[in-house]
Amino acid sequence: MAWEARKGRGSYYTRTRKVGGRTVREYVGSGAAGQLAAAEDARRRADRAADRAARDADREARTAVDREVEAFCTLAGLLINAVLSAGGYHRHGGEWRKRR
Repeated sequence: MAWEARKGRGSYYTRTRKVGGRTVREYVGSGAAGQLAAAEDARRRADRAADRAARDADREARTAVDREVEAFCTLAGLLINAVLSAGGYHRHGGEWRKRR
């Protein structure tokens, strides 16, 4: 997506896209038509960037919540181990059993 000028004929707008794995340049226009297409392409790029930023922010928020939950689970496990050990239980192959 660029404005090009060749051999003094003025500038015109082209789009680059993939067709069947090949890169193809598409002539869009010059003057008002080219400016309109360039503005539309810029708007689409801005929309995609905003969507990407929103997804990244959402992912970061979920990651922060996941870290908090993991920390809580670790602390809860430590607390359970301490309470059961103080209550006379021990771990036997992963299972808690009362000492005799």
